[in-house]
Amino acid sequence: MTQNIPEIYGSLVFNDKIMRKKLPKDMYKALKKTIENGAHLELDVANSVAVAMKEWAIENGATHYTHWFQPMTNVTAEKHDSFISPTGDGQIIMDFSGKELVKGEPDASSFPSGGLRATFEARGYTAWDPTSPAFIKDGTLYIPTAFCSYSGEALDKKTPLLRSMDTLNTEALRILKILGNTSVKHVTTTVGPEQEYFLIDKEDYRKRKDLILCGRTLIGAPAPKGQEMEDHYFGTLKPRVSAFMHDLDEELWKLGIPAKTKHNEVAPAQHELAPVFDTTNVAVDHNQLTMEIMKKVADKHGLICLLHEKPFEGINGSGKHNNWSMTTDQGDNLLDPGKTPAENIQFLVFLVAVIQAVDEYADLLRISVASAGNDHRLGANEAPPAIVSIFLGDELTAVLQAIENDEYFNEKGAVQMDIGAKVLPHFVKDNTDRNRTSPFAFTGNKFEFRMLGSAASVANPNIILNTAVAEVLRQFSEKLEKVPAEELLSAVHKLVKDTVIAHKRVLFNGNGYTDEWVEEAEKRGLYNLKSTPEALPHWVDEKNIRLFTEHKIFTKGELYSRYEIWLETYYKTINIESNAMVEMVQKDLLPAVFKYTEELAQTAQLKKSVLPDVSTSSEGTMITRLSSLTDSMVAGLEKLKADTAQAHGIEDPQKCADMYESVVLADMEELRKAADEAEELIPDTLLPYPTYGRMLFYV
Repeated sequence: MTQNIPEIYGSLVFNDKIMRKKLPKDMYKALKKTIENGAHLELDVANSVAVAMKEWAIENGATHYTHWFQPMTNVTAEKHDSFISPTGDGQIIMDFSGKELVKGEPDASSFPSGGLRATFEARGYTAWDPTSPAFIKDGTLYIPTAFCSYSGEALDKKTPLLRSMDTLNTEALRILKILGNTSVKHVTTTVGPEQEYFLIDKEDYRKRKDLILCGRTLIGAPAPKGQEMEDHYFGTLKPRVSAFMHDLDEELWKLGIPAKTKHNEVAPAQHELAPVFDTTNVAVDHNQLTMEIMKKVADKHGLICLLHEKPFEGINGSGKHNNWSMTTDQGDNLLDPGKTPAENIQFLVFLVAVIQAVDEYADLLRISVASAGNDHRLGANEAPPAIVSIFLGDELTAVLQAIENDEYFNEKGAVQMDIGAKVLPHFVKDNTDRNRTSPFAFTGNKFEFRMLGSAASVANPNIILNTAVAEVLRQFSEKLEKVPAEELLSAVHKLVKDTVIAHKRVLFNGNGYTDEWVEEAEKRGLYNLKSTPEALPHWVDEKNIRLFTEHKIFTKGELYSRYEIWLETYYKTINIESNAMVEMVQKDLLPAVFKYTEELAQTAQLKKSVLPDVSTSSEGTMITRLSSLTDSMVAGLEKLKADTAQAHGIEDPQKCADMYESVVLADMEELRKAADEAEELIPDTLLPYPTYGRMLFYV
């Protein structure tokens, strides 16, 4: 039975309510100043917070604490220390100091550093992020932190994210002041990441080496039914799935994660969870937690939660939609067009700033979602294309066209929808439709970046968005700062107009799945970076190095380290998949084929001995076909092994990744064709692993 939701919500979070209750007033005010304005946190405040945090954690059953951080691995990391401190007389006290709260010293040697650190240089530091609330999980107090090396390099995703948020705040306040909005003291970016995932039975999962080792199926014939009937999307929840979602909501709510929406997605066994918006760094932390909690709750229900972008061939994979906006400390959304967007100068300035940022740094946005798994989705008519473009909808497109042509925009006002039946209520029509083929779509008062893969951290895309938009706002401020007050309005109008003209090539409201759009995008000069190895070199293009270093988001060394880490992650992923496929075909599928071939031969022999005149051509045909497929698989295995060994031996990371993408993946696809056809010919009972039909439709 569901507990009282307001009572359980945030019950395991050291939130504002708890801080107000536990901290002395002066300490509470000092901490709030740090959280809201980025002010420096003094040690006496940290000590006070540490005592209160420890007492609260112990009251709620915690025995340990951990500095929880996000290394460059797409997962989180944690080292647990107990609160106990020996007193010397055989007794202990429960102790936790301000120094232990604000700084930890984990071993940094075994985390990816991309050459920033030598293996023997082990020390790293975690630094408390007071803007993201601490929480209790599994009897441990979790303290969200940033992670850096002994010499100060960022070894994580939170550090550059916080830097980018500071940069955007600075530049947004600067342009707002020019536009006459001087009352705003702080601007934050907000994010609501929608999360797609698959649920399959745990016992089925345990029989699939590919799912265990790679997160996706490397072989597997399609089930007789897929998603073609379109009956799963928003369909009735199956009892096991509904029970899982119910428990998941409760666990997330306890941790202060505002889980809002849940439903079936397009593919069979696929589902989605969407939270309410939150400040970007908190939303990033929450999404990492959400993915972890999903897996744990699924396990309790005898299920496995798959977060790979493409677990099953032939049906839709899973993405993650990054709903991004900018909000002031007064609660105003800077991307809210209001009732008359054509007259909303502030909105138009921020809108065209985003348009210019996306156009100029589309390569970075593509890189921010690049991975071996996501390459299976992008451009595959189930997710946005690899070409980054912006959908604005009819009204905003018309507004910008009017500005471009110096025409008066005829405001239509709110349009009521009449859907015919008298009993149905009329409702106000949105000012934009939805375009599911657009990678970057305006959806009323935010932009929905739809290219992310389901397993990805949402930190990288938001680092790019924050920094790119901050850079454009900086350029705008430099153009407008010295303009006399009486000329400002016309100068802003010219700025908006010039920006639209210069960057309208990135605007596209049509179907992003068509070949015509690919051709049109090429004519417009837009990037079409189809694979991760093709995209990653642009990370260290001169313009991108300049962007990040000038805004102090990354040093040049930090940029090159990430380039190396991402390449290494890519080719290691494909190498593991290749090895797993070889083992699965050799040890699982081929023996099943041999067994069935033997049974067919025995059947034919038995028929001949009992009924000499009966034809055995059907068995012979099957044996011939299986033998041919066996030969193809054996030849494919040898080619895959040889090419994988050759790719693995290439020392240059870029060339290594290129060969894995162009040769090894092609070998795997060719081997899979024969394997899947063979699987279709033999009985399911002979297969040592479950079929697609079993996994997708039996939960």
